[in-house]
Amino acid sequence: MSSTSKQEVVQVTTTEAGPRATGDGSPDGRSGGTSGGASDSAASVHSIDRSAHDIRQAVETVIEGKPDVVRLTLTVLLAEGHLLIEDVPGVGKTMLAKSLARALDCTVRRIQFTPDLLPSDITGVSVYNQQAMSFEFRPGAVFAHVVIGDEINRASPKTQSALLEAMEEHQVTVDGTTYDLPSPFMVVATQNPIEMEGTYPLPEAQRDRFMARISMGYPDATSELAMLQHHGGGRPLEALRSVATADDVMAAIQVVRAVYVSDDVLRYAIALVEGTRTSGDLRLGASPRATLQLIRAAKATAALEGRDFVVPDDVRALAVSVLAHRLLPTAEAQIARRTPEQVVERIVAATAIPGG
Repeated sequence: MSSTSKQEVVQVTTTEAGPRATGDGSPDGRSGGTSGGASDSAASVHSIDRSAHDIRQAVETVIEGKPDVVRLTLTVLLAEGHLLIEDVPGVGKTMLAKSLARALDCTVRRIQFTPDLLPSDITGVSVYNQQAMSFEFRPGAVFAHVVIGDEINRASPKTQSALLEAMEEHQVTVDGTTYDLPSPFMVVATQNPIEMEGTYPLPEAQRDRFMARISMGYPDATSELAMLQHHGGGRPLEALRSVATADDVMAAIQVVRAVYVSDDVLRYAIALVEGTRTSGDLRLGASPRATLQLIRAAKATAALEGRDFVVPDDVRALAVSVLAHRLLPTAEAQIARRTPEQVVERIVAATAIPGG
């Protein structure tokens, strides 16, 4: 199997995924928790502050001058989403993904997406065991808590589709048998939007499964100076040590699930998404999955702010990151150079905020 040359095991551990929880804590019901005991929830929200602070601080020792990017990355992790990092080469896309992975004491694997990568390299394959005279399953690189997909758009759509079931349902089906993935589970993918030769743009179904898309952007002069001082004489990534376990992350995720969201805030999120579906600048608006992920991300943002309830500003702040990459502009909008990000910003500005 060709996966040996394409997978980099960042942390050499093996985790066999067990049965997932059911009821309120099931992955199929992750959006639950819009109501509950306010006092218990408030106390729980404060309990995740230390873990979140430690992870953020650890990542920022490697990623200089990008606190908002690091914070959004942590938000997606606690919201049980997946992150797409899209930017020009050399600005730290893969470094951000690796830093998050190293800050967590859990199973991590990296996949270098190339044109010859096969779906079985990602999901795994059944191999015949001559001694046992039966087929046995060899897990692929997707069986990890954090999966780093480097240059995801360099693999064929056939290979990209191997991640669809894993990202949405936290499971993999091979030869008619379904295998659960470990929890927490997060895909952090990078892609270069400039050098498009030999690449395969992500299809809409694939982009829709990423909770948020971020761009690193160039650092300012002060941050670039700090980067040269810290990275010029060594490799800070190698010195980064894990500060939270998979159990710590799952405990924080449980707290995020219980954050309260009022009906007014839910209607506000729906109004924003509906605005993308009726905009004359877009030929494809955001899906119901986008609405759900917008609310989940807002709950994680509220928890990181120390609140056990979501306010409209949480939703507003995330609208561009969560919605823009799912949208397709019309030909007229492209000619006028109106980007999906600008369209979402106009929709946010035109949508009434609950309570005035």
